[in-house]
Amino acid sequence: MPYPDLDPIDRRILREVQHDGRVTNQDLSERVGLSPSPCLRRVRRLEADGVIARYVGLVDPVAVGLPVSAFIRVRLHQQDDRHLARFEAAVAAFAEVMECYLMSGDADYQLRVLVESLGAFEDFLRQKLTRIEGVAEVTTSFALRAIVYKTALPI
Repeated sequence: MPYPDLDPIDRRILREVQHDGRVTNQDLSERVGLSPSPCLRRVRRLEADGVIARYVGLVDPVAVGLPVSAFIRVRLHQQDDRHLARFEAAVAAFAEVMECYLMSGDADYQLRVLVESLGAFEDFLRQKLTRIEGVAEVTTSFALRAIVYKTALPI
């Protein structure tokens, strides 16, 4: 899909919606300098074009008992399409996996995992991740604290 042309008003709308996904159309229109009807049309177009993919609430992991954040690099024995697809399907089904990226470099995948404790991480590692057929090597780093965590894109 080609990138839609985003004018300065579209970009202001996107910045505002990223900051507050629950903003009313009335407030949004005032913030971006449009009347409510054209503002709503632009938001609907941005949604239809897939620029605004979805609206979510951001939950503090510590507040819900998931204080352990681990970054895991995974190497597979083979990197053919069948093995990649098998690994990707398996990790997509694990609730602990918050992000997974196919990587270049010395690891095939990088995962970000949230769990309630080091014991829970060990269980995840031993009972789930390393049981995926084709996993050759796993290297983990634990986050001590977040320095920068953004969800808003720099538009």
